[in-house]
Amino acid sequence: MDVTKIHTPVMLERSVELLSPAIGEPGAVLVDATLGLGGHTEAFLTRFPQLTVVGLDRDPEALKLSAERLAPFGERAKLVHCVYDEIQDALQGLGYTEVQGILFDLGVSSMQLDRAERGFAYSKDAPLDMRMDGTADLTAEQVLADYSEADLRRIFWEYGEERLASRYAKRIVESRASAPLTSSAQFVELIQKATPAAISRQGHPAKRVFQALRIEVNQELVALERAIPAAIAALAVGGRLVVLSYQSLEDRIVKRALAAATTSSTPPGLPVELPEHQARLRLLVRGAELATDDEKAANPRSTPVRLRAAERVRAA
Repeated sequence: MDVTKIHTPVMLERSVELLSPAIGEPGAVLVDATLGLGGHTEAFLTRFPQLTVVGLDRDPEALKLSAERLAPFGERAKLVHCVYDEIQDALQGLGYTEVQGILFDLGVSSMQLDRAERGFAYSKDAPLDMRMDGTADLTAEQVLADYSEADLRRIFWEYGEERLASRYAKRIVESRASAPLTSSAQFVELIQKATPAAISRQGHPAKRVFQALRIEVNQELVALERAIPAAIAALAVGGRLVVLSYQSLEDRIVKRALAAATTSSTPPGLPVELPEHQARLRLLVRGAELATDDEKAANPRSTPVRLRAAERVRAA
Protein backbone atom coordinates (compact mmCIF):
# COMPACT_ATOMS: atom_id res chain seq x y z
CA MET A 1 0.00 0.00 0.00
CA ASP A 2 1.33 3.44 -0.95
CA VAL A 3 0.36 5.42 2.16
CA THR A 4 1.37 8.71 0.56
CA LYS A 5 -1.53 8.31 -1.89
CA ILE A 6 -4.24 7.66 0.69
CA HIS A 7 -3.22 10.20 3.30
CA THR A 8 -2.60 13.91 2.77
CA PRO A 9 -1.76 15.64 6.09
CA VAL A 10 -4.20 18.40 7.00
CA MET A 11 -2.83 21.92 7.68
CA LEU A 12 0.72 20.60 7.60
CA GLU A 13 2.44 23.89 6.79
CA ARG A 14 0.56 25.79 9.49
CA SER A 15 1.35 23.08 12.03
CA VAL A 16 5.05 23.27 11.13
CA GLU A 17 4.99 27.06 11.42
CA LEU A 18 3.40 26.96 14.88
CA LEU A 19 5.55 24.16 16.31
CA SER A 20 8.92 25.07 14.77
CA PRO A 21 9.99 27.65 17.41
CA ALA A 22 9.79 24.91 20.06
CA ILE A 23 11.20 21.89 18.23
CA GLY A 24 14.13 23.24 16.24
CA GLU A 25 16.82 22.78 18.89
CA PRO A 26 18.97 19.63 19.22
CA GLY A 27 17.38 17.04 21.49
CA ALA A 28 13.83 18.30 20.97
CA VAL A 29 11.00 15.77 21.17
CA LEU A 30 7.63 16.06 19.42
CA VAL A 31 4.67 13.82 20.23
CA ASP A 32 2.41 12.98 17.30
CA ALA A 33 -0.49 11.87 19.46
CA THR A 34 -2.50 10.64 16.46
CA LEU A 35 0.17 9.08 14.24
CA GLY A 36 -2.15 7.51 11.67
CA LEU A 37 -0.19 6.81 8.51
CA GLY A 38 2.68 9.05 9.60
CA GLY A 39 2.26 11.94 7.17
CA HIS A 40 2.77 14.69 9.74
CA THR A 41 5.58 12.79 11.45
CA GLU A 42 7.46 12.14 8.20
CA ALA A 43 7.35 15.85 7.36
CA PHE A 44 8.60 16.92 10.79
CA LEU A 45 11.43 14.38 10.83
CA THR A 46 12.49 15.47 7.35
CA ARG A 47 12.47 19.20 8.11
CA PHE A 48 14.03 18.98 11.58
CA PRO A 49 17.07 16.66 11.32
CA GLN A 50 17.77 16.66 15.08
CA LEU A 51 14.16 16.04 16.14
CA THR A 52 12.81 12.86 17.70
CA VAL A 53 9.10 12.08 17.24
CA VAL A 54 7.10 9.85 19.55
CA GLY A 55 4.13 8.58 17.53
CA LEU A 56 1.07 7.27 19.34
CA ASP A 57 -1.81 5.34 17.78
CA ARG A 58 -4.41 2.85 18.93
CA ASP A 59 -4.69 1.23 15.48
CA PRO A 60 -2.18 -1.65 15.03
CA GLU A 61 -2.61 -1.58 11.24
CA ALA A 62 -1.79 2.14 11.10
CA LEU A 63 1.26 1.58 13.30
CA LYS A 64 2.52 -1.19 11.02
CA LEU A 65 2.16 0.93 7.88
CA SER A 66 3.65 4.05 9.46
CA ALA A 67 6.58 2.02 10.82
CA GLU A 68 7.42 0.98 7.26
CA ARG A 69 7.08 4.57 6.07
CA LEU A 70 9.25 5.97 8.87
CA ALA A 71 11.90 3.23 8.87
CA PRO A 72 14.50 5.47 7.13
CA PHE A 73 14.52 7.73 10.20
CA GLY A 74 15.64 4.92 12.50
CA GLU A 75 15.54 5.66 16.24
CA ARG A 76 14.30 9.20 15.63
CA ALA A 77 10.80 7.73 15.20
CA LYS A 78 9.55 5.95 18.30
CA LEU A 79 6.10 4.38 17.87
CA VAL A 80 3.81 3.33 20.70
CA HIS A 81 0.53 1.38 20.56
CA CYS A 82 -1.80 3.28 22.91
CA VAL A 83 -4.71 5.70 23.11
CA TYR A 84 -3.63 9.33 23.31
CA ASP A 85 -4.86 9.83 26.86
CA GLU A 86 -2.01 7.48 27.84
CA ILE A 87 0.54 10.03 26.63
CA GLN A 88 2.33 10.39 29.96
CA ASP A 89 2.70 6.62 30.42
CA ALA A 90 4.05 6.34 26.87
CA LEU A 91 6.61 9.08 27.48
CA GLN A 92 7.70 7.67 30.82
CA GLY A 93 8.15 4.28 29.20
CA LEU A 94 10.59 5.88 26.77
CA GLY A 95 12.41 7.80 29.49
CA TYR A 96 11.04 11.29 28.76
CA THR A 97 9.84 13.61 31.53
CA GLU A 98 8.79 16.46 29.20
CA VAL A 99 8.58 17.28 25.50
CA GLN A 100 8.85 20.38 23.32
CA GLY A 101 5.87 19.82 21.03
CA ILE A 102 2.61 17.89 20.81
CA LEU A 103 0.32 17.51 17.80
CA PHE A 104 -3.21 16.07 17.80
CA ASP A 105 -4.96 15.41 14.46
CA LEU A 106 -8.28 14.15 15.77
CA GLY A 107 -11.10 12.12 14.27
CA VAL A 108 -11.11 9.09 12.01
CA SER A 109 -8.13 8.64 9.68
CA SER A 110 -8.16 8.54 5.89
CA MET A 111 -7.22 4.87 5.93
CA GLN A 112 -10.01 3.96 8.33
CA LEU A 113 -12.55 5.79 6.19
CA ASP A 114 -11.29 4.35 2.94
CA ARG A 115 -11.04 0.72 4.06
CA ALA A 116 -14.62 -0.47 3.68
CA GLU A 117 -14.14 -3.50 5.92
CA ARG A 118 -13.57 -1.23 8.94
CA GLY A 119 -17.23 -0.15 8.81
CA PHE A 120 -16.70 3.60 9.38
CA ALA A 121 -18.31 4.83 6.16
CA TYR A 122 -22.08 4.81 5.75
CA SER A 123 -21.62 4.88 1.96
CA LYS A 124 -19.97 1.44 1.87
CA ASP A 125 -21.44 -1.88 3.00
CA ALA A 126 -19.35 -3.59 5.67
CA PRO A 127 -19.66 -5.34 9.02
CA LEU A 128 -20.73 -2.97 11.81
CA ASP A 129 -17.31 -2.75 13.42
CA MET A 130 -15.98 0.86 13.73
CA ARG A 131 -13.13 -0.05 16.08
CA MET A 132 -10.03 2.10 15.63
CA ASP A 133 -8.16 -0.66 17.49
CA GLY A 134 -9.20 -4.01 16.06
CA THR A 135 -8.05 -5.72 19.26
CA ALA A 136 -10.61 -3.84 21.39
CA ASP A 137 -13.77 -5.62 22.53
CA LEU A 138 -16.69 -3.29 21.77
CA THR A 139 -18.02 -3.03 18.20
CA ALA A 140 -20.82 -0.97 16.66
CA GLU A 141 -22.80 -4.18 16.15
CA GLN A 142 -22.66 -4.87 19.89
CA VAL A 143 -23.78 -1.34 20.72
CA LEU A 144 -26.81 -1.67 18.45
CA ALA A 145 -27.60 -5.13 19.81
CA ASP A 146 -27.13 -4.57 23.53
CA TYR A 147 -27.68 -0.91 24.45
CA SER A 148 -31.06 0.08 25.82
CA GLU A 149 -33.30 2.41 23.88
CA ALA A 150 -32.46 5.17 26.37
CA ASP A 151 -28.72 4.68 25.94
CA LEU A 152 -28.97 4.63 22.16
CA ARG A 153 -31.00 7.82 22.27
CA ARG A 154 -28.38 9.41 24.54
CA ILE A 155 -25.37 8.63 22.36
CA PHE A 156 -27.14 9.71 19.15
CA TRP A 157 -28.08 13.01 20.79
CA GLU A 158 -24.86 13.69 22.71
CA TYR A 159 -22.29 12.42 20.20
CA GLY A 160 -24.16 13.00 16.95
CA GLU A 161 -26.29 16.02 17.91
CA GLU A 162 -29.03 14.11 16.09
CA ARG A 163 -32.54 15.63 16.32
CA LEU A 164 -34.17 12.30 15.48
CA ALA A 165 -32.28 10.39 18.19
CA SER A 166 -35.47 9.15 19.87
CA ARG A 167 -37.00 7.96 16.60
CA TYR A 168 -33.87 6.09 15.52
CA ALA A 169 -33.35 4.46 18.92
CA LYS A 170 -36.96 3.23 18.94
CA ARG A 171 -36.67 1.76 15.42
CA ILE A 172 -33.41 -0.01 16.26
CA VAL A 173 -34.93 -1.71 19.29
CA GLU A 174 -38.00 -2.72 17.28
CA SER A 175 -35.88 -4.08 14.42
CA ARG A 176 -33.44 -6.10 16.51
CA ALA A 177 -36.31 -7.92 18.20
CA SER A 178 -36.79 -9.88 14.99
CA ALA A 179 -33.27 -9.89 13.50
CA PRO A 180 -29.87 -8.49 14.51
CA LEU A 181 -28.27 -5.56 12.68
CA THR A 182 -24.99 -6.87 11.31
CA SER A 183 -24.03 -4.72 8.29
CA SER A 184 -23.73 -1.01 7.59
CA ALA A 185 -26.03 -1.28 4.55
CA GLN A 186 -28.73 -2.90 6.68
CA PHE A 187 -28.37 -0.18 9.32
CA VAL A 188 -28.37 2.65 6.77
CA GLU A 189 -31.57 1.26 5.24
CA LEU A 190 -33.23 1.28 8.68
CA ILE A 191 -32.18 4.90 9.26
CA GLN A 192 -33.35 6.00 5.82
CA LYS A 193 -36.77 4.41 6.31
CA ALA A 194 -37.12 6.11 9.70
CA THR A 195 -36.22 9.56 8.34
CA PRO A 196 -38.89 11.94 7.01
CA ALA A 197 -38.32 12.80 3.35
CA ALA A 198 -37.94 16.51 4.06
CA ILE A 199 -35.03 15.83 6.41
CA SER A 200 -33.41 13.31 4.05
CA ARG A 201 -33.13 16.05 1.45
CA GLN A 202 -30.95 18.09 3.85
CA GLY A 203 -28.13 15.54 3.80
CA HIS A 204 -27.48 11.84 4.34
CA PRO A 205 -29.55 10.83 7.37
CA ALA A 206 -26.97 8.31 8.62
CA LYS A 207 -24.06 10.77 8.91
CA ARG A 208 -24.61 11.90 12.51
CA VAL A 209 -25.65 8.45 13.73
CA PHE A 210 -22.49 6.86 12.31
CA GLN A 211 -20.41 9.59 13.97
CA ALA A 212 -22.11 8.91 17.30
CA LEU A 213 -21.58 5.17 17.05
CA ARG A 214 -17.91 5.60 16.18
CA ILE A 215 -17.36 7.94 19.12
CA GLU A 216 -19.10 5.54 21.51
CA VAL A 217 -17.25 2.45 20.28
CA ASN A 218 -13.87 4.15 20.62
CA GLN A 219 -14.71 6.33 23.64
CA GLU A 220 -13.16 9.22 21.72
CA LEU A 221 -14.51 12.15 23.70
CA VAL A 222 -13.87 10.51 27.07
CA ALA A 223 -10.24 9.92 26.02
CA LEU A 224 -9.90 13.45 24.63
CA GLU A 225 -11.11 15.02 27.87
CA ARG A 226 -8.25 13.26 29.65
CA ALA A 227 -5.70 13.66 26.86
CA ILE A 228 -5.53 17.45 26.53
CA PRO A 229 -4.76 18.13 30.23
CA ALA A 230 -2.24 15.25 30.17
CA ALA A 231 -0.59 16.76 27.10
CA ILE A 232 -0.38 20.18 28.71
CA ALA A 233 1.26 18.61 31.76
CA ALA A 234 3.85 16.90 29.54
CA LEU A 235 4.95 20.13 27.81
CA ALA A 236 8.20 21.78 28.82
CA VAL A 237 8.15 25.53 29.39
CA GLY A 238 8.31 27.01 25.89
CA GLY A 239 6.79 23.83 24.46
CA ARG A 240 3.88 24.11 22.05
CA LEU A 241 0.61 22.23 21.49
CA VAL A 242 -1.36 22.14 18.22
CA VAL A 243 -4.76 20.45 17.98
CA LEU A 244 -6.75 19.82 14.78
CA SER A 245 -10.45 19.05 15.41
CA TYR A 246 -13.04 18.05 12.83
CA GLN A 247 -16.37 18.42 14.62
CA SER A 248 -17.85 20.69 17.24
CA LEU A 249 -17.80 18.16 20.09
CA GLU A 250 -14.03 17.68 19.82
CA ASP A 251 -13.38 21.38 19.38
CA ARG A 252 -15.50 22.26 22.40
CA ILE A 253 -13.42 19.97 24.64
CA VAL A 254 -10.15 21.41 23.33
CA LYS A 255 -11.38 25.00 23.66
CA ARG A 256 -12.50 24.42 27.25
CA ALA A 257 -9.19 22.80 28.28
CA LEU A 258 -7.11 25.57 26.71
CA ALA A 259 -9.29 28.25 28.25
CA ALA A 260 -8.75 26.77 31.71
CA ALA A 261 -4.98 26.64 31.22
CA THR A 262 -4.72 30.18 29.81
CA THR A 263 -6.73 31.79 32.60
CA SER A 264 -5.42 32.92 35.97
CA SER A 265 -6.78 30.93 38.90
CA THR A 266 -6.28 33.82 41.36
CA PRO A 267 -9.21 33.88 43.82
CA PRO A 268 -11.44 36.95 43.56
CA GLY A 269 -10.44 39.70 45.98
CA LEU A 270 -6.69 39.01 46.12
CA PRO A 271 -4.82 42.30 45.53
CA VAL A 272 -1.99 40.59 43.59
CA GLU A 273 -1.68 37.52 41.42
CA LEU A 274 0.45 34.86 43.08
CA PRO A 275 2.86 32.95 40.80
CA GLU A 276 1.12 29.61 41.40
CA HIS A 277 -2.14 31.07 40.08
CA GLN A 278 -0.72 32.45 36.83
CA ALA A 279 -1.84 30.97 33.51
CA ARG A 280 0.16 27.93 32.39
CA LEU A 281 -0.39 28.54 28.66
CA ARG A 282 -0.74 31.39 26.22
CA LEU A 283 -2.80 31.05 23.05
CA LEU A 284 -0.94 31.21 19.74
CA VAL A 285 -3.98 31.76 17.51
CA ARG A 286 -7.15 33.72 18.06
CA GLY A 287 -10.08 31.33 18.40
CA ALA A 288 -10.13 28.39 15.99
CA GLU A 289 -8.22 28.75 12.74
CA LEU A 290 -9.59 27.27 9.49
CA ALA A 291 -7.85 25.76 6.50
CA THR A 292 -7.25 28.10 3.58
CA ASP A 293 -9.45 27.92 0.49
CA ASP A 294 -6.50 26.53 -1.47
CA GLU A 295 -5.99 23.71 1.01
CA LYS A 296 -9.69 22.88 1.06
CA ALA A 297 -9.65 22.62 -2.73
CA ALA A 298 -6.52 20.42 -2.71
CA ASN A 299 -7.55 18.28 0.28
CA PRO A 300 -11.34 18.21 0.84
CA ARG A 301 -10.91 16.47 4.21
CA SER A 302 -9.47 19.71 5.56
CA THR A 303 -12.80 21.51 5.04
CA PRO A 304 -14.22 21.06 8.57
CA VAL A 305 -10.92 21.37 10.46
CA ARG A 306 -10.54 23.76 13.40
CA LEU A 307 -6.98 24.43 14.60
CA ARG A 308 -6.13 25.63 18.10
CA ALA A 309 -2.62 26.16 19.47
CA ALA A 310 -0.94 27.25 22.68
CA GLU A 311 2.52 27.60 24.29
CA ARG A 312 3.54 26.54 27.81
CA VAL A 313 4.66 29.65 29.72
CA ARG A 314 4.84 28.44 33.31
CA ALA A 315 6.02 25.28 35.02
CA ALA A 316 3.63 23.38 37.25
